[in-house]
Amino acid sequence: MTENNTTINEQNSTGMPEISTKLKMIGIAAGAGMGLFMFSMGVNMSQMTGAVVKMGDNVESMAKDMRDMRVRMSTMAESMAEGQAGMSKDFTKVRVGMEAMAGNMDSMSNDMHQLNLNIGGMSSKINGMSTNIGSMSSAITGMSSDISQMNGSMATMNHNMGSMAYDINKFTKPEKLMMPFMN
Repeated sequence: MTENNTTINEQNSTGMPEISTKLKMIGIAAGAGMGLFMFSMGVNMSQMTGAVVKMGDNVESMAKDMRDMRVRMSTMAESMAEGQAGMSKDFTKVRVGMEAMAGNMDSMSNDMHQLNLNIGGMSSKINGMSTNIGSMSSAITGMSSDISQMNGSMATMNHNMGSMAYDINKFTKPEKLMMPFMN
């Protein structure tokens, strides 16, 4: 046996094999590396969980934006239908007036008076349409704002997905987490 106590085969006074200092240091370094790896993995899992929660919030916000957009589109469609129905009625009145004028030239002045009344009705309907178009315009502006907000949410989601991809990539090479100084 050698004098410097460097092998595991040597025995101490109790008859048990004695572990060399070098071997003890390697064991401590391996344990510390594994502890560092586990801590780093816990931190990464926590960050990934936060990113997934944020993604869920973004999806919920997008769903709300889509519901709001659907309500605005429904209002816009109703306004357009009302305007079209009013115009259709007024054009029917104008057509009736024009047919009466062509059929009876003697009562042309009476027909012109009726036509003036019909045009007056059309004017009020067009004014009503103007109000509806104003409502549609504000709904479109709101929709544009919602789409802009959705774009922002998508950008945030893309960022979070990038962070998740980076974290997942870390787990494919656990040696990088255990010994970050190695290539």
